[in-house]
Amino acid sequence: MSCAVYSHFRDNKGLGVARVIALAFSLTLVGLSTVHAQDRAFQFGLIGDTGYSTEGIEGFKRLLASMNAADLAFVVHVGDFENDGRAYTRNPSAGPMPCTDESFQAVYDSFQSIRHPVILTPGDNDWTDCHGVVARKFEPLERLAKVRTMFFPEGRSLGQRTIPVISQAADPQQGKFRENLRWSIGGVTFVTLHIVGSNDNFGRTPEMDAEHRERKAANIAWLRKAFSEAKASNSRGLALLAQANPGFENYWPAGQKDTYLRVLPGTRMPEKAEATGYDEYITVLAEEMESYSRPTVFLHGDTHRFRVDQPLFSAKDKRRFENFTRVETFGSPDTHWIRVTVDPADAQVFSFKAEIVAENVRTRR
Repeated sequence: MSCAVYSHFRDNKGLGVARVIALAFSLTLVGLSTVHAQDRAFQFGLIGDTGYSTEGIEGFKRLLASMNAADLAFVVHVGDFENDGRAYTRNPSAGPMPCTDESFQAVYDSFQSIRHPVILTPGDNDWTDCHGVVARKFEPLERLAKVRTMFFPEGRSLGQRTIPVISQAADPQQGKFRENLRWSIGGVTFVTLHIVGSNDNFGRTPEMDAEHRERKAANIAWLRKAFSEAKASNSRGLALLAQANPGFENYWPAGQKDTYLRVLPGTRMPEKAEATGYDEYITVLAEEMESYSRPTVFLHGDTHRFRVDQPLFSAKDKRRFENFTRVETFGSPDTHWIRVTVDPADAQVFSFKAEIVAENVRTRR
């Protein structure tokens, strides 16, 4: 008999033994139900790089119908919810102009049509590359401010059913970065990081470089916080979600790079790797992984190639981190999604399945 039940029995001598046993049994059931809830597997949907053209928008509607028919804990869109401004300028007849309030509203409405909780992390098409629209002038930083206020309600997700989220903006020193979010389900920690394509908005203008440096500092603080929170809560796994493909291969040990390039005849490693806007992210990721042994996934979009691999290497022993997995989702014109299963009772925690939307498959003649 537990101490709590014994104390209750001692202080209530009038209780019959049968009632005390029933009480003990009910407390045991409560405890078991809590454990089972923590161990229960669940699934979420991963999408990104959608709706670049009129045809792509119709395909996105079919993708949403596919996800709405699934039993999902939530959906994450890893950015680029509209066309690149430069691509639109090259071919304006392909679809609607990106970066307009009307485009943002259409995307917002599509997210709100999803019956599951929806979480976005922005992409470069959504604000950084708006400068590329020639037919109309857009200010990227103004568009970024619009994205932040429109798609990130305080303390909760989007979608018809919402879940609570913690924003980095809860820290008064990081009040600008409401888009960086953290939440936990089934003892697993999920974190979004606002890292975008187009070299993370670095190298175009001094004003954009200043934005990049400020956001990068916030991202790195949020990334380190993600690992510290996962450790403190004894999280069973950690999922990091961002838009950009940071180019893990650029940071591989020389032997691994050479092996990788051998499949491409005529190519060879550059004598010196070019600096990019992603260098520090990879460095910090590798540093944190040195002391984190639980399964960790980095989920992104950007380069429109579905893949699952293990691309992060230790700077100490040059071996890959076997508990670190990268997953890239589909991107336009391939409008499909990834079903991620999270099973806290499985040692690997995460598994992945490509969900091909039959109506979006290219027909061959």
